[in-house]
Amino acid sequence: MLFKQQALLRQKLLVLGSLAIGSVLYLVARVGTLDRLQPICPLESRLTHPEPEQIPLRSLQFKRGLLHELRKGNATKEQITLHNLVQQLPRAIIIGVRKGGTRALLEMLNLHPAVVKASQEIHFFDNDQNYARGIDWYRRKMPFSFPHQITIEKSPAYFITEEVPERIFKMNSSIKLLIIVREPTTRAVSDYTQVLEGKERKNKTYHKFEKLAIDTNTCEVNTKYKAVRTSIYTKHLERWLKYFPVEQFHIVDGDRLITDPLPELQLVERFLNLPSRISQYNLYFNVTRGFYCLRFNIVFNKCLAGSKGRIHPEVDPSVVAKLQRFFHPFNQKFSQITGRTFNWP
Repeated sequence: MLFKQQALLRQKLLVLGSLAIGSVLYLVARVGTLDRLQPICPLESRLTHPEPEQIPLRSLQFKRGLLHELRKGNATKEQITLHNLVQQLPRAIIIGVRKGGTRALLEMLNLHPAVVKASQEIHFFDNDQNYARGIDWYRRKMPFSFPHQITIEKSPAYFITEEVPERIFKMNSSIKLLIIVREPTTRAVSDYTQVLEGKERKNKTYHKFEKLAIDTNTCEVNTKYKAVRTSIYTKHLERWLKYFPVEQFHIVDGDRLITDPLPELQLVERFLNLPSRISQYNLYFNVTRGFYCLRFNIVFNKCLAGSKGRIHPEVDPSVVAKLQRFFHPFNQKFSQITGRTFNWP
């Protein structure tokens, strides 16, 4: 009798187990069916534009090493073909301004796994000889990248060179344009400091900043001095606006990028329609350098070149004040056009 009860119990357990397994298999099959039966264009999304193809960020992060080998010239043609690597024309260009922080911006954006940077300034659009070599020459100057990545180059001379807006427009009328600016007087002094350092390396003499920035005959600001002209941002931007709508420009606050870079980088991510991936982990303040350095991962860190943060010469305060008064109306107009305000005097 006991044996029969045990056998009956085992039979019931076997039946219940089979039912449970069958239920699980049914649910798995049902979920797969439901996934396949989802409408191609759900009703609530029919009135919106389809989202762009997602960037495979996780896979790109693991493939940075291959791109690094490519930049060093160590990757083979087989690797290039296998991974479907291409040299793409840039979809965004940092067009200026000189001494505004273009190199820092480019290096920081390169923290994003969907961004690949050109390592050198190409000077394609502002150099007649380079431009005459054609668009294929320009493309060959771009780094290898994966198809979903965005290639970015920077050449700050683009912003102030008259022929450049039309030339870029002919290449890509919908390209995104990044302009990074600093307080105009500070930028002009920084511009002067870089030239001065170059002269001193060659044991050449150079005028003081005050003599270059102020016309000694009229005692007014010398607008013929290139460092001054470059800082009149609105004059150059108006030339660009003849070809591109203001929505295709993003203005980066170069002073803020120095003191608090992450918010500025997050704004650029949104402008480029990139998922937010740059975080505070990627940026750490180097007390010795006095600047933020970059952290790509647990083993690879990078600081900007030692030439960043040159000590500026002392400038006569009255000249500084005169320049700030001169730039003020141009700064106001620049803010009105771009919608970006700054903590400038």
